[in-house]
Amino acid sequence: MRNPSQLLRSGLTVAAATALPIVPAAGPATAQTGISVSTTGSTVSVTTSACTSGNNGFGRASLLSSGQTSFAQGRQADLAGTNASQSALWSNVSPGTYTVIVICNRDGSTAGRQSVIVSPPTTPTIRATATASPTRGVMGGVGGTTKDYGTLTLAVGGGLVVTGVAATVWFLRRRSKPYRL
Repeated sequence: MRNPSQLLRSGLTVAAATALPIVPAAGPATAQTGISVSTTGSTVSVTTSACTSGNNGFGRASLLSSGQTSFAQGRQADLAGTNASQSALWSNVSPGTYTVIVICNRDGSTAGRQSVIVSPPTTPTIRATATASPTRGVMGGVGGTTKDYGTLTLAVGGGLVVTGVAATVWFLRRRSKPYRL
């Protein structure tokens, strides 16, 4: 004889497995709307192909903020484009969550309704630090790196260079001919 809890558990498993193919077929609600909403920075745009040209154009789109509930309360924009594709956009939209509604002029039907989130702009953080630096920087070349030397110092340095060159010449000549001084 089987345990009743095992039968109940297997019955729930069969019911869940049967319902799984039905759930993905429904898809998300936004995919069934006739509009596509996107944001770029503080600009919100809507695109649709559901409205055809009527006497007064294609239709109107409304951008509703979180506290607004009806089409007339939002920022409205006329749809522009062709019978194949119409669009509208709103510039300088503050960060927040909005709902876009599109109503066609020909028959007054709603082409779609979709929510969109406008994110605040991101600005790169630049940090400057003040550090002490030499007033004249590093001075390369003859005479040192950070200090000006006088004529006496340069003359003594030049004399040492000449003495070193003369000593090198004397040493090399003496080495090639050891009998000469």
